Amino acid sequence: MAKIGFVGTGIMGTPMVINLLNAGHDVKVWNRTPSKLKTLLDTGAVACPELSQVGVDVEFLVCMLSDGKTCDEILFQEQGAVSQLKPKSTVIVMSSIPVAKAKEQSQRCSQLGLQYLDAPVSGGEKGAINANLAIMVGGDEHVFSQAETVFKSLGRSVLVGKTGCGELAKLVNQMIVASTIATVSEGLLMAQQGGADPRKFKEALSGGFADSPILQQHGERMLNETFEPGGTARTQLKDTNTAMAHAQTLGLNLPVAKLVDQLFESMVNAGDGGLDHSGLIRELKRLNRLTL
Repeated sequence: MAKIGFVGTGIMGTPMVINLLNAGHDVKVWNRTPSKLKTLLDTGAVACPELSQVGVDVEFLVCMLSDGKTCDEILFQEQGAVSQLKPKSTVIVMSSIPVAKAKEQSQRCSQLGLQYLDAPVSGGEKGAINANLAIMVGGDEHVFSQAETVFKSLGRSVLVGKTGCGELAKLVNQMIVASTIATVSEGLLMAQQGGADPRKFKEALSGGFADSPILQQHGERMLNETFEPGGTARTQLKDTNTAMAHAQTLGLNLPVAKLVDQLFESMVNAGDGGLDHSGLIRELKRLNRLTL
């Protein structure tokens, strides 16, 4: 079993650490607010009072933080998370960050004698809890094979390509997720306004070509109007913004993704950024002057 350091014990990180512990790995954790680690300590994790200690005597350091800037700060500050890692240890950044940022972090790790994988995930809180995350990995094949013992405890991993390709796959994933949420929102709204029973409408589509986990899971949230976040609209907007910026560097015009990005921006600007991204149906209701 592996010795793992883990930073980023939030909505996704906490169940991921629990699954690593349940698989028999030794896991050290750090959080700015130590009281937030109680559940993990009760499960068997070791708390590190100082950030630098999370990298002492571990083979892998997993980073599951909100964005590239935060990852840089926690990983590379003086006495940061990587400061005590042994040479040839592997840094695994599972956050959703820009492709260019992943390449930059990889170079910084290489200069420190460390290995690096960018390995963002999809599946949300439910996938993290059930250890069936889709893990998109960029990096060296040999390093990936070494890290599979970590990934197998969290879900299904696929090496997509060289460094940065994991983040590229996640950007595409987020574009598809965001666009599907928008389309499901429009479909449920149209069905309801047209006089159909929206629950029966959702049932009728189940099993057909229009069916999807988003229709089933997020569609249910929309019908129940329960938008406690698994993934927030604010985070979704961060990812669609990043996807649009990367598309520009490739000289691509992606009109559907651009429109969906604008819809999420309007939702966040309206004050719904802390809601689950399935709350986009509220923005469509606003656009149509319907009661929320």
